[in-house]
Amino acid sequence: MNLERFVRDDGRLARQYDYGDETVLAVDFGPIGADASVDVVDGTVIVVFDDEQRELELPADVEDAQAFIRNGVLTIEMEVDA
Repeated sequence: MNLERFVRDDGRLARQYDYGDETVLAVDFGPIGADASVDVVDGTVIVVFDDEQRELELPADVEDAQAFIRNGVLTIEMEVDA
């Protein structure tokens, strides 16, 4: 997973939190429209907003992942193989 590349073009803030068998990523996209969407498909997080699409490959050891956007903040919750 290359979180730095995912956010570097726009200078977005991103944080990673590790909690044993769970990792949480938070990316601040700032003010994006209410029509922004996110989905996890085959180990890839796909974010669509303002006619733009961003993709982030998840690490191979991720067993399950969920992603959502609230108030312009993308949150990805991942369970990793312990």
